Parts: sequence; structure tokens; C-alpha cells
Amino acid sequence: MNDTTHLSLSDACSITSKSALDTEKMGASLASTLYELPLTIGLIGELGAGKTAFLQGFAGAIGIREQLTSPTYALEQLYECPRCELLHIDLYRLAQRQAENLLSGSENFSGIRCIEWFDRAYMNIPGHAQLHSQDRAPLILIEMSEAAPAERCLDFRFHDIVLPTCDQICEWRRSVMLPGHIAEHCEAVAEFAAKLGGVLVGNGKVVRRLALCRAAQAHDLFRFLDFRPGGHPRSDYPSETLSEWAKIRARYHGMHHEQACAEFLDEHGFAALSAIVAVHGLDRPPPLSATIEQKILFYADKRVMCERVVSLEERFADFARRYGNGAVSGEAKRWYAITRQIEESLFPQGPPF
Repeated sequence: MNDTTHLSLSDACSITSKSALDTEKMGASLASTLYELPLTIGLIGELGAGKTAFLQGFAGAIGIREQLTSPTYALEQLYECPRCELLHIDLYRLAQRQAENLLSGSENFSGIRCIEWFDRAYMNIPGHAQLHSQDRAPLILIEMSEAAPAERCLDFRFHDIVLPTCDQICEWRRSVMLPGHIAEHCEAVAEFAAKLGGVLVGNGKVVRRLALCRAAQAHDLFRFLDFRPGGHPRSDYPSETLSEWAKIRARYHGMHHEQACAEFLDEHGFAALSAIVAVHGLDRPPPLSATIEQKILFYADKRVMCERVVSLEERFADFARRYGNGAVSGEAKRWYAITRQIEESLFPQGPPF
């Protein structure tokens, strides 16, 4: 048995495909939620389940312009893409020992390994037994099964990133003396982001809803770094709190709360969460290549005013009042345009809530 170890399950997602085109689009969607390299993507499913169609969509989305073909007889094919190399492996014709031997030659591959018939080598997987290993290699496992005539269920299990627990996030909030209303805002954003993520999953998009929730719960951990005179009177907070904030401000000197929180999460070993949180602010919005979780968090945060879900118009009118001296400033208009663009990319038919 191959002794590669994988990270504990960090997230899961199930989507129904009604056609080969749906399956290909889901493959493309997976490319929008990648955080770790090297990475192994393992596919499980019977003949005709759509494994190669899924990988064709995935490969196109990461920049491979060649048509992926099943490497059943060549066993493996190597492709170049802008971000990394992709190694496409097919274990269909191999017995378990042969499959293990083939995969052992690419254990140190630095790009993305996409393995069809993954269970031929790794029989100890969820639903068959259990994954085991020693080096905690990042893995995304996709199992395709018949859901109904002409329908496939794609179950995604993510073993590639680490996430904090709710208790850890609560302890962080206590340690930085985060004001209660900021914590309540974070929880409201997490709840709304989860609802949005559920809608997108229903639309055939791959979304890490637990990672999204944890990122939302932590996203304003250092919000007090950006408190402005008059908006949050210093006299409202005890001297002990102000003293602690001064230490944190010195530690993350010159940073806005988004950047400081991202660095904090990185320091604590949560690199993927750091990436999601880093671009949730208006000063540094998600780039065009943003992951879907980055976009959802950014958007959900702009739709939640305090603990209440509001329209973009109401939210940005509030921004204008607070930061534009009562007028709809050019800056507020720019922020609104960025958020509307992200909204349209997530929900082309209009926001569901």
C-alpha cells in the first residue's frame, strides 16, 4: 500500500450533474477553489461516470489549451499550464500493486496530479475504508456515482488545507479583546456567506462552505486597527483594551485590518484562510483570478451592515455617509462598482437574497 498521508477532511461538497457538459463545468469550477501546491486530485467512478470530462473542464480553467485525452494506454500524460504542470494518470488497467508502483514515481511531483480510478491504488479511502499516510499530502477526492437515470452525483472531499475550530476563533477574539458588535457582525457575515455558498452549490459551483464560514468568522478579527476618531470614541473602551490594541497595532504597524488578520492567520498555520481574508476589504478587493471563496466573503461582507443583511445600495449609502461626509463620494462610487461587478460574476441572474 502506498504510504502517502493526507490531511484530515476539512470540507465537503456534493453537486448533481445532468450532462457531460455539466460535469465539465464542475471541473472548471474546481479550478476556482485551489489553495495548495503540490496537490493530488483523485477521481473515483465507474466507466462513463464523467471523470475525463471533469478533468477536461478543470484543465481548461487552469490554462491548458490542449484537449485532454484519457491516458488509459499511455498511463500518464504531462501538460504545461501557466501556474504549474499537470500530470494526468489513469489506473484503470492496473492491479493495486501495479497502481501503487506507478504512483510512487510521482510522489514528489510539484504540480497537480490528477488520478483517474484513484481507488485502484488507494483502497483505504472514505466509503471503502480510510486514507492513511505519513506526509500529509494535500488531496481533493471526487467520487462520481449515479444519482438517478442520466444524473450523476459528484461528492467532493477536501483533504488539502487546515481550518481553525470555532473554539479557536472565539479564543482569538478574547485574546485581542474584540468588541462584541464586531464579533456579531462576523457571525452574521458567516451565516449570510453560507447561504450564498449553498445557492452557488445548487447552481453547480464547487464551494468550500466550511472554509468560507471560518474565514467570515475571523475576517474582522483586527477591525479595531481601522477605527476612526469619532466613529468609535476611545472613551468607550477600557484602558486595558486600549493597551492591548496598542500592542497589536505596533506588531502590525501600518497595516489595515485585512492585511493584519491575513498575516496573523498565516503565522498560525492557516494559509488558505489567510488568502481568503486578505482581499475582503475595499482597499484591496479580490483580483480577477480570485477564488470563489474570496469573492463570496468580499460580497457577503458588503451586504451585511452591522448584523443585518441589506441591499448594496443601502450599504454603500452608509459608507458614503461615514466616509464621504454625507455625499456619494467618488471613492464610494468606485467601491460600489467593484462590488456590483463581483455580484454579477457570482450571480449573473441577479442576487438570490
